[in-house]
Amino acid sequence: MKYKNAKNILPEELISQIQKYIQGDIIYIPIQRNKISWGEKSGAKDAINSRNKEIFELYNKGYSLEEIQGIFNLSESSIRKIISKMKKSNLCLGGSENE
Repeated sequence: MKYKNAKNILPEELISQIQKYIQGDIIYIPIQRNKISWGEKSGAKDAINSRNKEIFELYNKGYSLEEIQGIFNLSESSIRKIISKMKKSNLCLGGSENE
């Protein structure tokens, strides 16, 4: 992170306001985080995560890929990818390899 002099980039009245709170020290101004990631506002992201968790639970209960395909109308390839991803994330979260 590069140091910048406030006098070179901020208006004097803003510098004056900041000086009421802090003087002569270095402060960090974080990036504005107004952007919402895909699917958070609509709930689509949560719905897909919930579906994927359900697919993984059915797989762990012994359901075949064909049965899961029929329930969720997804391709075998998609089901396999979801199960693989869930296995990896489950191992990262401390789950056992048998799950």
